[in-house]
Amino acid sequence: MKKTFLLIASLVAAVPAHAQDTLKTTNIQRYYNPVKLDLLGAASVMPADKYGFTLDPAQMDFGQWINHSTERNYLDCSTLRGEPNPMPKAKTDLLTTKAEIAKALAESFDYCDATFEQLNDQKILASPQMVTSFLHTTVHNNEIYGNVVGYLRANHILPPSTEMMQEMRKGNKTAAEVMKEMMEKYTKK
Repeated sequence: MKKTFLLIASLVAAVPAHAQDTLKTTNIQRYYNPVKLDLLGAASVMPADKYGFTLDPAQMDFGQWINHSTERNYLDCSTLRGEPNPMPKAKTDLLTTKAEIAKALAESFDYCDATFEQLNDQKILASPQMVTSFLHTTVHNNEIYGNVVGYLRANHILPPSTEMMQEMRKGNKTAAEVMKEMMEKYTKK
């Protein structure tokens, strides 16, 4: 971890002063926003009666995976804010319906989005814990999405990431246009 922190710190230090917040901007635009879209989309397209579905009895069910994302988003982003976690696992474990779970997931991403507004590369790189919490919002959510894709496919549901790639391959729209349309589709309040 220390080597990773030092590598990131040295890379950011080598960036010219006019390229402020390269780490923050790149991570959010290139990695965090797409996985946020994918998870919100997955929570949206999975039918309510399938939130208890498991691929194997030893695994978490679909709803538990989404709750896990919610809980970790709040944990990482409260760390970045320097405040207590407002939605610990004990609270997410109480969410059982699609409506509750999907709403809490969306709220956790709103919480992280607001947190990121307060950050810059200097704050992120202030400690290994800050770096870990910031990058974990992307890395861990990608791990969760990798799991829930199997749940979607087992139920013959097209994963949002695949839907986006299919739209982009049609060639009628830019990647930015497709992303914007899907964000609107899956982030309706």
